[in-house]
Amino acid sequence: MMPAAPVVPVGISSDQLLAVLRPLCWGAADILLAYGRGEQPPHGFSPALSVEDGGDGPVSAADLAVNHWLLEGLGTAFPAAPWTLLSEETAKQQLQPGVPLPAEWLWILDPLDGTKDFLQGTGEYAVHLALVCGGRPTFGAVLLPALEELWFGLLPGGEAGPAAEAWCEDRAGRRTLPRLSPRRALGELLLVASRNHRDQRLEDLLAALQLGGSLSIGSVGGKVATILRGESDLYLSLSGRSAPKDWDMAAPEAVLRAAGGSFSHADGRPLLYNTGDVQQSGCLIASHGPSHGELCGQVAAQLASLDPGFRV
Repeated sequence: MMPAAPVVPVGISSDQLLAVLRPLCWGAADILLAYGRGEQPPHGFSPALSVEDGGDGPVSAADLAVNHWLLEGLGTAFPAAPWTLLSEETAKQQLQPGVPLPAEWLWILDPLDGTKDFLQGTGEYAVHLALVCGGRPTFGAVLLPALEELWFGLLPGGEAGPAAEAWCEDRAGRRTLPRLSPRRALGELLLVASRNHRDQRLEDLLAALQLGGSLSIGSVGGKVATILRGESDLYLSLSGRSAPKDWDMAAPEAVLRAAGGSFSHADGRPLLYNTGDVQQSGCLIASHGPSHGELCGQVAAQLASLDPGFRV
């Protein structure tokens, strides 16, 4: 049997990476929780939570503080690592339209996924860290500070299989495994949806699918975590005037697929990263797995009727 392709570059072990990421992630949680409570954040960051229009949404001092914390932490721990670091907060400086970054190994970071929810005080925000090789995620971490959950997913070679592994840790390092739901029939599946990104086309699609129910969660990482806990079964992203970006999807995809779930376009195409276009356009479906093929077929058929010409 051929050995599994690596999760991390040669010369770095998964254990080394995890040993660095645990304190790095919980440090990010401490920063965000302090800002959320209006307290002095740790590690010398500014206590003022300012908000400005960042173009794609609100940018807060919390985003920037966690961004600095993660980039400096990874850079210091692995100064000679053969990877490039890309963050939502640095993308405008690093990226040129249509030009992928010249990196086989690429970190894709979202220091604060769900900024609106963070500012609204819902607690439904996350931190995403994904390591991508050749356009596919091999490692993902999704931190949910308000819930004290840190999800990890390892995908050797970027593909799910016997060597893939996913789990959740608390601050003490206690592990729990994913608990994907046993629901199978479309009529009993539970949808997790956005609170801030819904339009009539999505409402029409959901009405046509006749699923078993829905709940609303802010960040993509938080949505996928509900699938991992068995509280929901699927998440749909339907791009319209805007689309999610690489940093929204890479880490949640890695963790969900490592846990045995599925994440793809509605026509079954895999999500690709660092293509020169950070937008993940079309209809993306994340699910607990067993009903994924049927879901994709139903969604694609309904969209062909609701929005002819839309490329899923």
